[in-house]
Amino acid sequence: MRIQAHLLTGLRLALALPLAVAFARPDSLSPFVVALLLAAAIGSDYFDGVVARRQGTASAGGQLFDHATDCLFVTACLAGAALAGSVPPVLPVLVALAFGQYVLDSYWLHRRKQLRMSTIGRWNGIGYFVPLVVLAAARLELVPALTPLLTAIAR
Repeated sequence: MRIQAHLLTGLRLALALPLAVAFARPDSLSPFVVALLLAAAIGSDYFDGVVARRQGTASAGGQLFDHATDCLFVTACLAGAALAGSVPPVLPVLVALAFGQYVLDSYWLHRRKQLRMSTIGRWNGIGYFVPLVVLAAARLELVPALTPLLTAIAR
């Protein structure tokens, strides 16, 4: 059975709303389920590109779908976390603005037919997930003494 890269990206997109609600209302899902769903979303983000390249189905449209899904996923989850007071409200706004700038820079400023990739952009995209991972880890309370520190770091 061949796994379609778009299905992996679609999984992440489908997880955006339930996880956004979970970050907004920490009592709505168990911390373990939140961590598991977040891990699935991050895994889908890693493997969708790998699958597309291996199957020879990588395309500019798929890349845009992947990156737009990342933006929607992270922005929605950070907005939920902001509603709960776990991160500054400006953080999801900044993520959305940064993605908009990335698209404008790629398509209009550099006149490309696909998104303009860079090393710093890759690390920036990975960094968007960090507050969500830190919050999910803090809620697991695996090491109770670290929970206040992890919560403070996410803010």
